Amino acid sequence: MATDIVPIIRVGTSLLVSLQGDMDDEAVLRLEGQITREVARTRAKGTLIDVSGLAVVDSFIARVISRIVAMVRLLGCEAVVVGIQPAVAITLVELGVDMHQVHTALNAGKGMELLQRLQA
Repeated sequence: MATDIVPIIRVGTSLLVSLQGDMDDEAVLRLEGQITREVARTRAKGTLIDVSGLAVVDSFIARVISRIVAMVRLLGCEAVVVGIQPAVAITLVELGVDMHQVHTALNAGKGMELLQRLQA
């Protein structure tokens, strides 16, 4: 990814993170710190991570996303990952990437609904 900063948009008490393009391993690791700092700074209750704009979701990116979900939960924030494409889902299962702790939804609308239920 050309920039070090991924836009994080506040929507009520939640944060919306939309990942786009190609992200190298270093950018994904920077994202981890960026999201956790923003959750702590804003005291967000929910984080929606949209991966539909990523060109590739490999096992490393999937593991880092899983770690981000665990980290924000430790900060008192629920997280939902949305926009996983069918081919990506198949690849992650075939590679054995453990995503059992990650809440997922088909799209951002369904993800926000799930976040609201998780926060209730």
